[in-house]
Amino acid sequence: MEKVQWVPWWWVAAGAGGLVAIGAAVPLSPTAVALGLAYLVVSTVLLTVGLRRRGALRFGPANAVTATRSMLVGLVTALTVAALEGAAGEGAASTVLFVTLVACALALDGIDGYVARRTASESELGARFDMEVDAFLLLVLCVYDVRFVGWWVLSIGLLRYAFVVAGAVLPWMRRTLPPRYWRKVVTAVCGIALTVVAAQVLPPEANLAVAAAALLLMLESFGRDVTWLVRLNLSGRALVSLERASTTSPPPESR
Repeated sequence: MEKVQWVPWWWVAAGAGGLVAIGAAVPLSPTAVALGLAYLVVSTVLLTVGLRRRGALRFGPANAVTATRSMLVGLVTALTVAALEGAAGEGAASTVLFVTLVACALALDGIDGYVARRTASESELGARFDMEVDAFLLLVLCVYDVRFVGWWVLSIGLLRYAFVVAGAVLPWMRRTLPPRYWRKVVTAVCGIALTVVAAQVLPPEANLAVAAAALLLMLESFGRDVTWLVRLNLSGRALVSLERASTTSPPPESR
């Protein structure tokens, strides 16, 4: 088990190498590199803790795919910080590199679940790992797109974290949500929409429309889940008592 806990750190090493390679192509400030590495280290520490708590004996191929996607998110994070600082400029090279890395991360999002099912390696930790990587990638994309459509676009990436905060304040918000493939569809569509905005291939008005459509989709998805939780709480308070809710850990189908 000790060996399994060290496996994710190989992706941190790969991410560090990726940052060095990117720095040779486009300028990355020390802050950009530090924040890219910070994401890789913090996310890997959390994953390692999860592996230890669950007594995992193997990392699994699906987790390897998600870890690769998480590594790409670390690189995208560094490029986003550099772009906001102006260190990477607005050149075509940095934009193409950013969009390419994001596109690879989005493509891998459609692979890890398939790999998990094909190899019978599905797990609660793997689903949670996948979900958190999705959420952070959306947030980073929103931060990158602020320059093109305005600060309001951050609401797309912050909705997931607002949901988590709401669950900390209202225990009944931590109830198990019913499986719904639409959540994955919305996340994927929003990721693609935000990437299109980042690529700057559309007129400013079209970028606004695309980002606004992504926000509406995300609000619909979260709104449906919140409505379901509210109805469950109102119709069966015994099922969502504070005592039971406070001792229930977030399952794979939780937000």
